[in-house]
Amino acid sequence: MAYPIILASGSAIRRQILDGAGLDYEVIVKPVDEAAIKAGMLAEGAKPRDIADALAEVKSVRVSRQTPGLVIGADQIMEMDGQIFDKPKDLDEARARLWDMRGKTHKLIGAVVICENGAPVWRHASKTVLTVREFSKDFLDDYMAAEGEGLLSSVGAYKFEGRGAQLFSHVEGDFFSILGLSLLPVLDYLRVRGAIQS
Repeated sequence: MAYPIILASGSAIRRQILDGAGLDYEVIVKPVDEAAIKAGMLAEGAKPRDIADALAEVKSVRVSRQTPGLVIGADQIMEMDGQIFDKPKDLDEARARLWDMRGKTHKLIGAVVICENGAPVWRHASKTVLTVREFSKDFLDDYMAAEGEGLLSSVGAYKFEGRGAQLFSHVEGDFFSILGLSLLPVLDYLRVRGAIQS
């Protein structure tokens, strides 16, 4: 029996990842108050990994309750200097964040949860460690001009899959996890379930 694959995310880069892997899937997104969930969990002292996992799960569950198939939910948290960051609100905030990140190491904590019939059936956590190089104001000006509003779709205000790679001196971790969806473990589970060819 073939299982429909559903991506419970409006993220363009997550769609690109699944498209690049040649998957046949549908995108269905249900509204989730991520800020409220994150704030509540932070108030209770939750770890970034648990927050990412909870957000990925709620996105997937909300779609899975009404949609048959395997529903993929994903989320990613950025942690630097003991602080958690959301996507920048505007380009000024993106510029300030990138400038502050120079010479520092930060972590991207990711989670993927696959639900079926409204309940989680598989989950995966990832952690990538990225070190930003020292760069000049001229480089940052040119980078901001080239990338523009697209930087607001990334929690780190960079697009690692493109020009953003120039920001880094060292990276530890999986390329797809940096982009926000741990593709290889997801593909492995989909093969186990018979949703894609083994």
